[in-house]
Amino acid sequence: MFKKVAQAASAVVNRAVYGKAPEGGPTELGAITFKRLDGTPLPIEELNDKVLLVVNVASRCGLTPQYEGLVNLYHQYRDRGLLIVGAPCNQFLGQEPGNAGEIASFCSATYGVDFPLLEKQDVNGAERSPLYQFLIGSEAGGGADIAWNFEKFLIARNGKVLNRFSPRTLPDAKEVVSAIEGAL
Repeated sequence: MFKKVAQAASAVVNRAVYGKAPEGGPTELGAITFKRLDGTPLPIEELNDKVLLVVNVASRCGLTPQYEGLVNLYHQYRDRGLLIVGAPCNQFLGQEPGNAGEIASFCSATYGVDFPLLEKQDVNGAERSPLYQFLIGSEAGGGADIAWNFEKFLIARNGKVLNRFSPRTLPDAKEVVSAIEGAL
């Protein structure tokens, strides 16, 4: 009996230390409550029947210019059902230190971001948000921590996570565009 308890405790520690999705994390997109950057709800109905590209974003990162590609991708495919969702995160060298107003102002003024931005959230560790528990806990997520800002997850209209793209994979990369077109 002690061995089983020790194994269970070890699994909990491993999930906390290595960022694995905790037991009981959401197993479907509809179980997650989304809040926009300004704290207002983003109703699940606005996500239904959409292909989603979820990206953890930051304003002071060497990869921040990817916002331009994300905006272009959104404008190119939104009429066909693509919705890009940005999730600001300050876990990587403090590269998203601003408050909601500062983030919104920067994104709008600098890159013309007009897709939804969520409240700032943790994508790794013990305080990982339910959205990132779901993404990382999916088959495509593979249980691995987010490597850096601008990691991308493609979610099908039915809520299944289809693909995970590294931070350095540009939004207009052939593999991203091909996966989006396939999902649409």
